[in-house]
Amino acid sequence: MATESNEQKSRYRQYLEMVTGPLEDKRRYRQYKARTEQLPASYHTAIDALQRYMMFFGPGKADSLLAMLEDLADLFEQSAANGTPIRAVVGEDPVEFAEAFLRNYPEGQWISRERERLANAIDRVTDDKS
Repeated sequence: MATESNEQKSRYRQYLEMVTGPLEDKRRYRQYKARTEQLPASYHTAIDALQRYMMFFGPGKADSLLAMLEDLADLFEQSAANGTPIRAVVGEDPVEFAEAFLRNYPEGQWISRERERLANAIDRVTDDKS
């Protein structure tokens, strides 16, 4: 009987993950958010702003996105612990900082996929007519 119950849980979890995504990813994201909540207010506000920007332009794959966010949290935790001012972390241009940070995580970026799709489409039509 216990295997039947476990089997039902397993099927339920598979269905749930199919609908909502892997539960492990959700756990990692919650841990990341908990870490950022522990930061001093100004660091917390800054990392939230960066996260919002990076969610639009960053990796589309959960693993890559979570790795990027965890690395960002590491950077801000270390900076807060060392008393490094936020401007010393992000520089005078926060957009350039975000763009440079994002370049370290090219895997899964939607823009990379779209660039590849465009190049492939042009290659297909030019190969046919060459």
